[in-house]
Formats: sequence, structure tokens, C-alpha cells
Amino acid sequence: MPNVTRRAAVLGHPIAHSLSPVLHTAAYDALGLEGWQYSALDTTSETLRDVVGDLDLGWAGLSLTMPLKQAVIPMLDDIDPVAAATGAVNTVVVRPSSCGIALGGYNTDVHGLVHALREGLAGRAVERAVVLGAGATAASAVAALLQLGCVAPRVLARSIARTATLHEAAQRLGASPRFEVLDAVAALGALRQADVVISTLPAHAADPVAATLRGRAGTVAGVLLDVVYDPRPTALARAWGELGGVVVGGERMLLHQAAEQVRLMTGRNAPLAAMDATLSEALGYRPGPVS
Repeated sequence: MPNVTRRAAVLGHPIAHSLSPVLHTAAYDALGLEGWQYSALDTTSETLRDVVGDLDLGWAGLSLTMPLKQAVIPMLDDIDPVAAATGAVNTVVVRPSSCGIALGGYNTDVHGLVHALREGLAGRAVERAVVLGAGATAASAVAALLQLGCVAPRVLARSIARTATLHEAAQRLGASPRFEVLDAVAALGALRQADVVISTLPAHAADPVAATLRGRAGTVAGVLLDVVYDPRPTALARAWGELGGVVVGGERMLLHQAAEQVRLMTGRNAPLAAMDATLSEALGYRPGPVS
């Protein structure tokens, strides 16, 4: 029996650079889901309600980029505990209900971070961790570190005045982060002692930290995950690797969070190896370890 045609899409603005269509389409092909289509829809906070309002049972779900991860929450029928705690929904699943459809919200960024970090940790425990940045992705980083056993990471933010939302998310999660101003020189000790460092800063924002690491004597031994994968490697990732640390590229988080989205939207385990191979081809590098 042929599969029912279903649609899914990634929403954002701008969205042409997104690799989500590549990953999801690879998954559909590997799973033999004929008729399933995944596209990119240019969507702003102002047009999001219209897109969500047009959803029907022909849709499997949506992937969301910032700032839509927060804007979509009032439009949903329910959200999972991780999404509720972090205050961010990057995945909407469409399912049938007595009223027609119901929309469920999930945060698969946390799943992506946990599984990407496990690739680099190779079984090592996480006792000391540092998060660079205090935006929406930082809340997912704190949630991921909590799942890995670190309750009190150090959060180095460019502005303490802008950490209120992350502080509230940490309280909901049951985490107890220490908030400090991000100063490249002052951060050196924390970075060198950390088992895990997660940079959630925008592209090039961590370049001063990279320059300071290079300019001061010493090595690092922990695992760095920089969520930025364009440029790849980032200046911070390059410096970290040169100083002896383990680097996990942001594309690993992208892969694992997309795999969890595929599972949620299709009800089938994602073909991770096939998705990884396609991502590798798209980015021009060898496939990474798949756990």
C-alpha cells in the first residue's frame, strides 16, 4: 500500500541556508516514505499565525528557527516538559484530534546537544561545564548539561542584564547555573578546567575568546561544542583543537536534533547513518561517529 502524502517544513527568515530539507528528505528516502515532502518556508513572527492556521492532516509537522521557537508557543495545544521548561519549541507535530487536528510542541535541540556531546565525551562524566551566551539556545544547553549530570554550569554572558529569561528557565529545569560576565581573559581558568564547554554565541562572537586562548600559555582537555557550523570550523573550535581539546561541530547537534524530529513526525526511528552521510556530502566532510 502506498504511503499517504505528508508535508513538513522548516520555518524561518531568512531560511534559504537551512540544511533541514536535506536531512529530512534523506530520512524519508531511507525510510521509503513515498510522497513525503519537506520544504523551507520563509516565515516571520508576523506571518507565523497564518502558516500555523493553514495546517491540516496533510501536514506531519514543522521545524522552527528563532524567534519562532517562542512565538509559536501560544498557538499550540500542548508542549512537552522540556520545551515548557526551556521556553522554546523548535518542533511542531500535527496529529488528529476530535476537533480535527492538535498541535504538539517539542524541543529537540536538547536531544541534539546531549547526543552530540556524548560523541565527544566517549563515556566521560561531566562535572564542570561552561555555557557561553545566555540566549534561547543557552536554555537548551543548560537542559542538556543537566541530563549529562551537571547541575551547576557556569554561564558566561555578554550582558548579565539579559540573563533573566535564562535564569527563569534554569529554575524550571531544576538547574543552578552561576552567571558571570563573559570576559575572555577571566574566562580562561573556567574553560581550561571544564569537562564540557558549549558556545551558544552567534557566528564570530566567540572570536575574542579564541584569540585569548591562543595568546596565553596552556592547554585544554575538555569537549567543546560550538553550535555555529557556518563558518566551519569556527575560530573557537580551531583554537580548542589546537590546544588539545576535543571538538564537536555544531553540525552534530543539527544532525541529532533533526533525527529526533523525524522520529516525532513519522513515528519511526530515524535512519541516522543515511542522514549523516547526506549531511557530510552537503558540508563536504567525512561522516562523524553515529551513536
